[in-house]
Amino acid sequence: MTQALAPGAPTAAGRARPAQSLLVGLRRGRPEDARWVRPALLSVLLVALVLNLWSLGDSGYANSFYSAAVQAGGESWKAFFFGSSDAGNSITVDKPPAALWPMALSVRLFGLGSWQILVPEALMGVGTIAVLYAAVRRRFSAPAGLVAAGVLALTPVAALMFRFNNPDALLALLMTVTVYCGLRALEGARTRWLVWAGVAMGFAFLTKTLQAFLILPPLALVYAVCAPTTVRRRIGQLVAAGLALVVSAGWWVAIVELWPAASRPYIGGSQTNSFLELTLGYNGLGRISGDEPGSVGGGGGGGGGPRSGETGLGRMFGDSVGGQISWLLPAALFLLVVGLVLTRRARRTDLTRASFLVWGGALLMTAGVFSFMAGIFHEYYTVALAPYIAALAGMGVTLLWEERAKALASAALGVTVAGTAVWAFVLLGRTPDHLPWLRWAVLVGGVVAAVALAVVGRIGREGRFRTLAPGLAVGAVVLAVAASLAAPLAYTLSTVSTPHTGSIVTAGPAAARGGFGGGGAPGDDGPRGQRPGAGQAPPQGGGAPQGGGLPPAPEGAAGGRGGGGGMAGLLDGRDVGAEVVAALSKDAGDYTWAAATVGSQNAATSQLAAEEPVMAIGGFNGSDPSPTLDQFKKYVADGEIHYFFGGGGDGGGPGGGEQDGTASSISSWVESTFKEVAVGDTTLYDLTARA
Repeated sequence: MTQALAPGAPTAAGRARPAQSLLVGLRRGRPEDARWVRPALLSVLLVALVLNLWSLGDSGYANSFYSAAVQAGGESWKAFFFGSSDAGNSITVDKPPAALWPMALSVRLFGLGSWQILVPEALMGVGTIAVLYAAVRRRFSAPAGLVAAGVLALTPVAALMFRFNNPDALLALLMTVTVYCGLRALEGARTRWLVWAGVAMGFAFLTKTLQAFLILPPLALVYAVCAPTTVRRRIGQLVAAGLALVVSAGWWVAIVELWPAASRPYIGGSQTNSFLELTLGYNGLGRISGDEPGSVGGGGGGGGGPRSGETGLGRMFGDSVGGQISWLLPAALFLLVVGLVLTRRARRTDLTRASFLVWGGALLMTAGVFSFMAGIFHEYYTVALAPYIAALAGMGVTLLWEERAKALASAALGVTVAGTAVWAFVLLGRTPDHLPWLRWAVLVGGVVAAVALAVVGRIGREGRFRTLAPGLAVGAVVLAVAASLAAPLAYTLSTVSTPHTGSIVTAGPAAARGGFGGGGAPGDDGPRGQRPGAGQAPPQGGGAPQGGGLPPAPEGAAGGRGGGGGMAGLLDGRDVGAEVVAALSKDAGDYTWAAATVGSQNAATSQLAAEEPVMAIGGFNGSDPSPTLDQFKKYVADGEIHYFFGGGGDGGGPGGGEQDGTASSISSWVESTFKEVAVGDTTLYDLTARA
């Protein structure tokens, strides 16, 4: 006997319709969109995916500092939760762990390797582009969203960081999601979407701490003024979003701060084993003032330093940063002003103006802080600006295009394209040996396109030329897009075709790569990261290649041992030969740590080569008071550490020998107490055999 369906109950066919509708929507897009829109979007996303995956494995372990933490998280859930540098949980990386979690899950599922670590970053990049398209498309038009998506995909520093394992890829995605949710909330004063914006920002905090809050003031202010509801309700909604932010960011912080310090890893980058101190000091206000406890060679004094470059309004356009991010930055700033002028008479709740205020406020706030922060600043930080620049470009040019029949709008379009071409001509001139013909082609094409855009609207109003207007318009648009994006495309292609390893990486051709944020002598690229091969992945199955150290990176790799002198070991880690790997692997299961060494980079390259835990004494800079000398002696007495790498003074950090428990005091005690063992070209100390 068959059971009758209750009235209104869905049939099997009815239950299938939502899934079918979703597939149709993904394939077709919005009903009001032209048929070419969805194929165009999918093409942009496919191009971005190809760019992000192209020769991805050539970068090996990329930044071995984070790759070692990913490897640890792939073996130990405790290391996964805290973001420990090693599976023995001696110390964490100097950031919260959210950016490590996707990579560690990938390693747990698919094993340790370059692709397993870097593919999640590539997918985050494509996701960021998709979310940006959705955010811009929703209020403006499909062409606006496509322009924004294309600009982001071809921004050199974005192409770099969407192929690299620093936290910035996840941060860019979460910041874009935050803005998307905030704009959705503005549409109808929707509390749910504002709360989701708070949640996204909270997880962005767990990615890179206070940098996530840079867009909070403009986003909150725009909502407080422009949301279409009463003042009282606006305030209540912002409070609810603030609570969501605190909960989504604070749950992990509360657990870490309340967890007994003796049974969790030391908080790397802090001087007091406190995540709050790390957040407000080394990773927070210290980056603004330059007073960064535990830092080595930071900026300080408000004037920049060897690791920060000169501060001021020109920093985003300077020699080392300009080629990373500023190709369309002048255009974005100009279009922000144009958008606000065109919407100056709009009502308080106008979504077009609110969109310009949100994206523009995020750009100005973030760029302003980057320009004047006196602490450590690196070129790749500017990937945070890329979605904001791309959004303003897409919104601004399409808004002017819709108004092109007006003389001022068509003139503004021409100025935008011409100014972009001129600035590209200047930036390309900084690398005169890289495609020398391109700068002149961009300049001429940009000027011609600017003139065409300036007159196309007026021609369309003239009866005798009206038939020529559509063809001229299409030609002008194609030439304008080519002239505006050809130069960043060239830098992006150079970026994706070059392996990148180490702590400090930059986009573009080799001649465009600066050192520590642009410091250093003219003609000196400065230390850019690991020496070639130091971060390369060993063959699958573990161990180093036959014949010694890890394989050298291909010629032109963006690494290179810099002229930093004492920075050796701080940025580039040591080469690890097959003999050392064999020594560390022998009886490794009998110890918590196969070895200990000064500095996280030295520990990371050793740990990744041997796939056994290696303790990083002193954390990244070698200056964290972890472990103390007494703690280290207890580890040794309990038989928890097998070897200690000799030459431990390098990377010891400032004041390395001034207090008991620092890296240099541990090195001195080991060298005077235990037996020295020569393993290939490396000096090890056997902590189970006294001298």
